[in-house]
Amino acid sequence: MNPQQQNSYLTHRANAGAGRHGWLRLTPAYSVRLVRERTGHLPAGAVVTDPFSGTGTTILAAAEHGCDGRAVDVNPFLVWLGNAKAARYPAALLAETRASVPVMAAHAAAWTAEAPVLWAPNLHNIDRWWSPGSLAALKGLRRALDEVCLPAPALDLLGIAFCRTAIAVSNAAFNHQSMSLRTAPASATADAADDCAGVIRRFAAETAGVLTSAEAVLPGAGRVIQGDARDLDAGGLPPCDLLLTSPPYVNRMSYIRELRPYMYWLRFLDRASDAGELDWTAIGGTWGIATSRLNGWAPDGTVAPIDGELREVCTLIARDGGKNGPLLATYVTKYFHDMSAHFATAFRHVKTGGQATYIIGNSTFYGHVVPAERWYSSLLRATGFTDVRTSVLRKRNSNLALYEYEVTGRRP
Repeated sequence: MNPQQQNSYLTHRANAGAGRHGWLRLTPAYSVRLVRERTGHLPAGAVVTDPFSGTGTTILAAAEHGCDGRAVDVNPFLVWLGNAKAARYPAALLAETRASVPVMAAHAAAWTAEAPVLWAPNLHNIDRWWSPGSLAALKGLRRALDEVCLPAPALDLLGIAFCRTAIAVSNAAFNHQSMSLRTAPASATADAADDCAGVIRRFAAETAGVLTSAEAVLPGAGRVIQGDARDLDAGGLPPCDLLLTSPPYVNRMSYIRELRPYMYWLRFLDRASDAGELDWTAIGGTWGIATSRLNGWAPDGTVAPIDGELREVCTLIARDGGKNGPLLATYVTKYFHDMSAHFATAFRHVKTGGQATYIIGNSTFYGHVVPAERWYSSLLRATGFTDVRTSVLRKRNSNLALYEYEVTGRRP
């Protein structure tokens, strides 16, 4: 590995062809290869905890290795997704699910004729996401999903196949760190977008792929609970041998934005304000209602031992950031107050002799570097971790100042 290169195999791109790991993409997700390398030395039954579960990469890799993967996330959709990815699916349930697909497809095709009166999610500018034909097919499929009588685990698998179909025939573009919308459908998806039958066939194909990957036997176990990484004590998690995670980076990126189409169609979201409320619970607070709340937020203490340097950097961000500078300075301040609370509860959660590993990137605001990796190291030491080490994993993009780091520490 050359840390001066982007090393895409350490990013979400490495998960696309890795069975269940590739079910749904989330750009900030880290690589299953990286997780496997850091869990490979653990004995069967070891407890691996991820307090920022995301798409469930950590718990699934731990379960594949024979470990007990545990995770926490504030987002109920990600809790659902992580549990679906790490579940065990008996052969009989998979056979029953396969048998339901032709019936569902027929019902969905029939329902498309009633598309104008069928339920659709309250997603802003939904007509920019899907063409009329594609949207009609998705509404028919959603109605068929609501009608099918199957056990909950089977519905989970069909829900994942539906999400994969919805994003495949959408106007979404993944051409930067998050997701955007194309102004017009790409030629590769134009036929399917205007052809209801093509979208329904796509759903059948996606279901077949999901069911095949669900056949894999997991020697270990994985489970995600909804909770706050700033208070792991409230979750009733067992002490862990390894805490392995990649928290939100200090870049004020919304972790809801890329998940919106899935969350609306699966009814985890109904209004834009729901997304804003969920964004506010993220480390630092991100978008939506978090903007106004950040303006009124003030720290209730200091973040020892980085408080002096934190205030210095944030003063520069506020000074040089124009009208947005003060808001972003407050965001950075709150981010590290939130992470300080997390490190305190994480220390109590790691077994004596256990290790905590954080994959984190630094950031820049208006030319001022926020050295997250160095401040993580200082906060880990202040919390009580020893043998704290930092190493560079990769360069994140062409900006020479932005890198991804691994920060580790042990509980004595």
